[in-house]
Amino acid sequence: MSAHRYGEYAKDVSGWFLGMTGTQLALVTLAGVPALLALNGQAWGLFVGWLPVWALLAVVLLVPIRGRAAGRWFGDLCLHAIGGAMGWAAFGSRAGAGTADDLSQADLPGVLAGIRTHDGPPFGQMFTRPVIVQNCAARTWAAVASIAHPGIGLAEAGERDRMGAGLAEMCELAARTELIDVLVLQVRTVPDDGAERAAWERAHTHPDAPTLAARVNALLGATLTPAAVRTEAFVTVVVGEGRIARAARESGGGVDGRARVLHSVMAEVEAALRGPVGCTTVSWLDSAQLAAAVRTSFAPGDRGELVAADLAAASGQQLATGVPMAAAAPTMARAEVRHYLHDAWASVTDTILLPDSGAVLGALAPVLVPTVAGERRCLTVFLDPLPLTRATRVVSREQMSATTGNEMRARMGFRQRARQRRDTERVGAAEEKLTAGRALVRVAAAACVTVPATWPVVEHGRRLSASVRAAGFVPLRLDLAQDSAFAAAAIPLGVGLPDRRGRQ
Repeated sequence: MSAHRYGEYAKDVSGWFLGMTGTQLALVTLAGVPALLALNGQAWGLFVGWLPVWALLAVVLLVPIRGRAAGRWFGDLCLHAIGGAMGWAAFGSRAGAGTADDLSQADLPGVLAGIRTHDGPPFGQMFTRPVIVQNCAARTWAAVASIAHPGIGLAEAGERDRMGAGLAEMCELAARTELIDVLVLQVRTVPDDGAERAAWERAHTHPDAPTLAARVNALLGATLTPAAVRTEAFVTVVVGEGRIARAARESGGGVDGRARVLHSVMAEVEAALRGPVGCTTVSWLDSAQLAAAVRTSFAPGDRGELVAADLAAASGQQLATGVPMAAAAPTMARAEVRHYLHDAWASVTDTILLPDSGAVLGALAPVLVPTVAGERRCLTVFLDPLPLTRATRVVSREQMSATTGNEMRARMGFRQRARQRRDTERVGAAEEKLTAGRALVRVAAAACVTVPATWPVVEHGRRLSASVRAAGFVPLRLDLAQDSAFAAAAIPLGVGLPDRRGRQ
């Protein structure tokens, strides 16, 4: 794998025996016990009758259908039906109902219900107070930064390689700290609402300007603004409670102790972002900024009003700005089978499977290009650097699985295929790189499209899948988990994808 091309990746979970996990192997073996007993007792009728049942059970347990086995689909469908019948799939905010007691406390739907935010101690030379995001359900702590990056589209080959190497160095740094659970990189392309342009025009319009020039400027604004997009990028550093607890006790304990430990991690990540990665701006969000980022995740159309209020307050007008954390969530949200409804918007989320042929740095750029004006696209990449001891165990298990599979196929007389030879070589190369000090990183990616709820959301979901395929990747719709998928793909709070590992 070079700095600008990625291709040495493998399945997230490797089977212990011929590609089967321990659970699958146990279930298939138990399903075959009646056939073995019938064979031992020479009950040939029962033996012949049970063989098709055994084969059907093996297919249900082992053969994936759009990322999940048939048995898993049936279980997930039952859980979704139970959740819909019990009313768990629908959400109504306390702020919308007028029952919110503390407006500084987050009230978010679904997997975000366990999120709590805290104002941390002063950080950095400017003594800002970045917000500390606590996920009570996942037992994690996180900090969110807004970044600006010049991009790699117009970068020279050497500079692009340097940025790719910088990203790899940041992952290795995260693995060496043994504190960071996940690094989340999120990019959003949102429709331009024209708020900044309108404020600039009000401040710079000359009263004696020619009428024709004013009309042409207004016509250009009305024509080009709906087709323009803005890009927002966030980096979220997630630290697990199990890793930070001891260091937090040494730093005073409580939220402040965890914030101090998190500040040291944030400083290291910021140095890597500003240095080899090439970011021009790294700004850690405070409570008000995070609330605005969450609100515009659920309702992209609210950004114009928030920006206009901030600009008006900066000019001296007396009016309320921002949005409280309790009002950042949608007033109504409902998880459907194949999309997610939140207020006046609807979203479709796909996870992205890595292609066997590999991918170049920046290959996912077409996923962020809207197909029509008013469409919002989000792309989130989760980088989970594994500690050295855990990475060594993972590589050892993969090596044992590959060796066992090759020996079984050789004894049975099957020829080794090119993919199997490549996997064996990849495992050996991974072990050498770990020995040389490189890091093993678990990677996941999710893409989301958000449109007004009155638009044909199914059609825009197909367009998102087409954009993923055009980029050279494989899309996989996260059916029955669209609410959790939206939280992972569009909201910069460090919440990852559902714990259902795909094929790669």
